[in-house]
Amino acid sequence: MTDKIAAKILLAEDDTDMRRFLVRALQTAGFAVTSFDNGLSAYDQLRVEPFELLLTDIVMPEMDGIELARRATELDPDIKVMFITGFAAVALNPDNQAPRQAKILSKPFHLKDLVNEVQRLLAA
Repeated sequence: MTDKIAAKILLAEDDTDMRRFLVRALQTAGFAVTSFDNGLSAYDQLRVEPFELLLTDIVMPEMDGIELARRATELDPDIKVMFITGFAAVALNPDNQAPRQAKILSKPFHLKDLVNEVQRLLAA
């Protein structure tokens, strides 16, 4: 019998309702989720614990998602990054130094789309 270890996802989203919604959906899909309401707290957690995926909003207080993603990939070059945002153009701007392999999921999205994208990204 092989127990598949749940992939560990770090979620950074400053909108409380959205964060709860995402955590519930990802946990239901079988992922282990740790969530924070700002980039700085999420970064502090990344420094003490490895994660397979960073799922982050872009516009947040204290440290935005792009800065968080940049620092996360400096700490762990293998971490996968997905941005969730209502501002896709910001994420796509090449001047912002977002990790190149990052995926972008534009709000609003269906939870099944999120789960599918996360599964696809982790399988890649």
